[in-house]
Amino acid sequence: MVDEADRIKNPWGARTPYGPGAPWPTRTDAHLAPGVAEDEVERWVPSASLLHSNGDAMDIAVRQGRIVGVRGRATDRVNRGRLGPKDLYGWQANASPDRLTRPLVREGGRLVESDWDTAMGRIVARSKDLLERHGPGSIGFYTTGQLFLEEYYTLAVLARAGIGTNHLDGNTRLCTATAAEALKQTFGCDGQPGSYEDIDHADVLALFGHNMAETQTVLWTRVLDRLAGAEPPRLVCVDPRHTPVARQAAVHLAPRAGTNLALLNALLHEIIRTDRIDRDYLDAHTVGFAELAAGVERCTPQWAARICDVPAASIERAAEIIGGAERLLSTVLQGVYQSHQATAAAVQVNNLHLVRGMLGRPGCGVLQMNGQPSAQNTRECGADGDLPGFRNWQNDQHVADLARVWNVTPERIPHYAPPTHAMQIFRYAEQGSIGMLWITGTNPAVSLPELSRIRSVLAKEELFVVAQDLFATETAQLADVVLPAATWGEKTGVLTNADRTVHLSEKAVEPPGEARPDLDIFLDYAARMDFRDKDGDPLIAWHDPESAFRAWQRCSAGRPCDYTGLSYDRLREGSGIQWPCTERAPDGTARLYTDGITWADPDTCESYGKDLVTGASAEEAEYRSLNPHGRAVVRAAEYLPPHEDTSPDFPLQLITGRTVHHFHTRTKTGRVPELNAAAPDVWAELSPNEAAHQGLSDGDLVQVGTPRGAVRARLRTTGIRDGIVFLPFHYGYWDTPAGHRPPDHSAGRAANEGTVTDWDPVSKQPLFKTAAARVTLVARRDTGARSTSATAGSRT
Repeated sequence: MVDEADRIKNPWGARTPYGPGAPWPTRTDAHLAPGVAEDEVERWVPSASLLHSNGDAMDIAVRQGRIVGVRGRATDRVNRGRLGPKDLYGWQANASPDRLTRPLVREGGRLVESDWDTAMGRIVARSKDLLERHGPGSIGFYTTGQLFLEEYYTLAVLARAGIGTNHLDGNTRLCTATAAEALKQTFGCDGQPGSYEDIDHADVLALFGHNMAETQTVLWTRVLDRLAGAEPPRLVCVDPRHTPVARQAAVHLAPRAGTNLALLNALLHEIIRTDRIDRDYLDAHTVGFAELAAGVERCTPQWAARICDVPAASIERAAEIIGGAERLLSTVLQGVYQSHQATAAAVQVNNLHLVRGMLGRPGCGVLQMNGQPSAQNTRECGADGDLPGFRNWQNDQHVADLARVWNVTPERIPHYAPPTHAMQIFRYAEQGSIGMLWITGTNPAVSLPELSRIRSVLAKEELFVVAQDLFATETAQLADVVLPAATWGEKTGVLTNADRTVHLSEKAVEPPGEARPDLDIFLDYAARMDFRDKDGDPLIAWHDPESAFRAWQRCSAGRPCDYTGLSYDRLREGSGIQWPCTERAPDGTARLYTDGITWADPDTCESYGKDLVTGASAEEAEYRSLNPHGRAVVRAAEYLPPHEDTSPDFPLQLITGRTVHHFHTRTKTGRVPELNAAAPDVWAELSPNEAAHQGLSDGDLVQVGTPRGAVRARLRTTGIRDGIVFLPFHYGYWDTPAGHRPPDHSAGRAANEGTVTDWDPVSKQPLFKTAAARVTLVARRDTGARSTSATAGSRT
């Protein structure tokens, strides 16, 4: 058993060193409720993590119909038995006394308890009225990155072929949209080329805007174990904060926010200048290298140093390490994805691997990481702004193939324009063209930028809001109908992680009260709406998770994310399996692109590409001319300054991010005693120089203001670079004394009070890392109060 205090203070646990090419040793972590011994557990039910994106496999302990703990699964390829702090303790949120247990409907301006027939009746009535009066475009869906594959797929079918709306996206738009877009830009298709097992083989690890130590604690444990073993890899870290990753790095580059692209162009410049490139690989598998070489010719380390405010010598050293690697693994996350020129920068990481020929071999891979446990499933299933099965909305044959799978006419599936991204969905709701917005498992009243605007949109009288969730979140409090949902451990379904590993999470206990699985809610809605296929039969013919999974297998057949070789029984055998898993690859596929580029051909690719500056979609003819043989595309991009920069009134840059003990808006982790006690309230970080310049000290109450809003927080001085202020984005208002946002807007708690309504032109991912800000003193610290320490915060 683990020591609770130790795993809060040391989230990564004890070391099990190993050398290159050796298997990662097992270490089984577990935590049971006080007073429960292991031999008192009645059942162990297989599952995987829901409070981060790593995909840690675990078994749920059940006693007397209740979840009483968890245990890591030693046989699993992802975690080899290890669990992080959110895994070990997060299950306790299921039993929170304030779980939603009955539907709520708005009466006389107040939410009151109701029954399922009344709640669903109101949703169906509004749906039919809007469809009759305004058509499919009047209904939008905004979902999460924490449902199961079967639920996403069902939602995609009912939204796209049932309603016929183009307005379906997920909060994965906030965390992994750029990952998907960067992969499509380079390889013609989504899907991570690399594998977590590449950590076992790599001699260089490059982490770009990815504080793995706090966002994926078990994966960082794997890195720490390699660092403690023979022939450890060298680390390159790009992050403006001095995180645990930075402290282990051979080179730590801390660029000014919004300058990632300039830095990456300089790294490419140096690697090309020193001829550390694989010309045979480039000639055989890529197009566009000449344009890249010309584009970065002037991007010297000295040029980048002036823009990024990092030493040119450090850039040169990082390029030397990356350029000299024999086995290079790179990871990317929100420090790139949520910043200026996000897709353009992420694509340059892909380019580093293409020019060095570092793909498809053990230790040679790219992981454009996810931020949520089932973000990959939203992308595969078409619940995040793509068509299911990584089909191309611009390719009529792909649309026709999907129509065949669903037995509808191609015209039934909206493909007249790109699927609507989340920021545009909320703009349409603001403008009035969307009259109903169904929000599932996410809390935009805390997580989206410029919260005063988002609250005003959700509160519009003419907008009918449905919130489907576990708790009365800030978003649910603004809804017209609230549906109580079951969660992890209370339902069955599949989760797929960032390296394409598929796990089955099985139902362990009953949900509380009248709460229902999201799949059951979607199936109920589809039946009440009486959605039909072209033969007059029910559009959605499945009835439970396993039959929904089989339906998804038919949809995925022959596509990059092919699940046809999987089954619930196979996933019960002890370890996750990586897709594609087919008759030809019955044990799954560790790495993509082991024998060339597979899915970039014009007839099979998921995307024809976009302009990296404007985001304009390329046409089929343009792509065929550029890439007739389906190779990887080496795309160059010019650095441009951020849209919002500092000024005398707002001299700092605001960045937001995660901390190790919490997830998203704390609706679960804030209800877990150990995790909440570790980080109970919002804080702000400044460098010691920046704090001294303003006469501020640790523990002072400060106000972080931007042109849009302000947050009050206690100050911590950390190893963040000068000129930047950091806020964790987890904290909202459900656990404030009033339970809602104070009327005094200067006393905000949510970091997104101040972030800007702006997004990357290619991926449409909101920018949370470039707002101009100022920090002012509100009150001196109470010298008798104990300062709460942080593990380190993250840029992601």
